[in-house]
Amino acid sequence: MSDPAATDASRQRRSWIRSWPMALPLIAFAALAAILWFRLGTGDPSRIPSALIGRPAPQTALPPLAGLVNNGAQVPGLDPAVFKGKVSVVNVWASWCVPCHDEAPLLTELARDKRLQIVGINYKDAPDNARRFLGRYGNPFGIVGVDGNGRASIEWGVYGVPETFVVGREGTIVYKLVGPVTPANFDTVLKAEIDKALK
Repeated sequence: MSDPAATDASRQRRSWIRSWPMALPLIAFAALAAILWFRLGTGDPSRIPSALIGRPAPQTALPPLAGLVNNGAQVPGLDPAVFKGKVSVVNVWASWCVPCHDEAPLLTELARDKRLQIVGINYKDAPDNARRFLGRYGNPFGIVGVDGNGRASIEWGVYGVPETFVVGREGTIVYKLVGPVTPANFDTVLKAEIDKALK
């Protein structure tokens, strides 16, 4: 006569052996999520690394924002040749982007530094809306290229607007800030990276 307790234990063991492979995908997902979390530090999206750091800025020319003028002259579009010889801050923005409105005054402050050129890439925006945006906050950009289909922003490795890049005098990307420029990161992060590039 068999022992009922031993039979139950045997049945539970067989049930566990059959069901544990179904838990493998969940275990793998949890492990991958943990790795990604620790690789990104605190989960701060501004710490997402860029594969373009140390590489030349994309050689994509972009047309100007039609009707955007400065002192009566059309503000030029983006010619990749402008990155040689001067430290550039490249900001990818759109009028429909809420954080772009918040960072606009800080970019205007940054534009006062005449050692820099401030370049805007207007991402998937309506020209009228983009001009109104710059009319409202002031235009910090000496150059504004229109990325109507988003292809150029993909070449820059943009995850979403806004994003800001620092390009060194050699035309190489030296820093990328994911997310908006804020009072918290303006001096301690962005300006610190610009100062490094200016040395």
